[in-house]
Amino acid sequence: MRKTRITGAFAGVAIAAIALTGCNSGSPTSPGASAGGDDASDAALWEVASDVSLEGSPTFDAIQSRDQVIVGVKEDQPGLGFLDATTNERTGFDVDIARWIAASLGYDEDKIEFKAIASANREQAIVNGDVDYYVGTYSITDSRKQQIDFAGPYFITGQGLLVAADSDIASEDDLNENTRVCSATGSTPIQNIKENYPEVPTEEFDLYSACVDALINGTVDAVTTDQAILIGYAAQYPDEIKVVGEPFSEEKYGIGLRKGDDAFRAHINELLTDGGDVWQGIFDKNLGQSGITVEQPAVDAY
Repeated sequence: MRKTRITGAFAGVAIAAIALTGCNSGSPTSPGASAGGDDASDAALWEVASDVSLEGSPTFDAIQSRDQVIVGVKEDQPGLGFLDATTNERTGFDVDIARWIAASLGYDEDKIEFKAIASANREQAIVNGDVDYYVGTYSITDSRKQQIDFAGPYFITGQGLLVAADSDIASEDDLNENTRVCSATGSTPIQNIKENYPEVPTEEFDLYSACVDALINGTVDAVTTDQAILIGYAAQYPDEIKVVGEPFSEEKYGIGLRKGDDAFRAHINELLTDGGDVWQGIFDKNLGQSGITVEQPAVDAY
């Protein structure tokens, strides 16, 4: 377990540092290296497993039948889940976690189909079988667990605020009837605002990037979601927007999967619990420059 001080915008927020070693899994070769990047010096963070057996998992049976893994992701969150429209390269912490899970099942990059699923449609995509699992800043909540199951958590963060660089908003305490707040439709953060700050007007879009555009254009006064996401946007537009305040919630990211597939959930939980080097390598590659540090939480093996 690694423990360090969390500084800056992430003060008080712990992040899971959990990873893979052991059966049916790839073994790490270079914990700090990139997995799938363009740098020729990068070594793989994991190996693709072979002869994988996962008895009693309808999800794994479907994957084997089609010889392909279908993963739900985000593609508008820098550092977490991002698709470069120019290069068509998909990057981010969550994307690499998804790749790592696929590798533990015996499937390499050429056997993964990524599907961008909006926040409001995630549960339905899993229930319908449109994706085998979902990795994309997906907060574990009791209401969602009525429809699907979660493996993890693999990451813990907290809700924050993104505002214009010249804004007077310094924290959630400054939100009022004159401050319009934007977030993704169906997301936990927008529900938190509606429940805890009912006087605050809200705006919702399918994508967080649309909220950021609205903030830069001046049509909303703040964007709220997990600070891990907000810092990525602030790094893209440092002269126009900034992250303010401290986290005012705790969000546990999990891997969404078919309800009742206990064998698949147990496999992913074991993957997360049994090691440290692979997770740390993925974290260092994607979020290591943020200045935050990590502490390993236990998975919720409910």
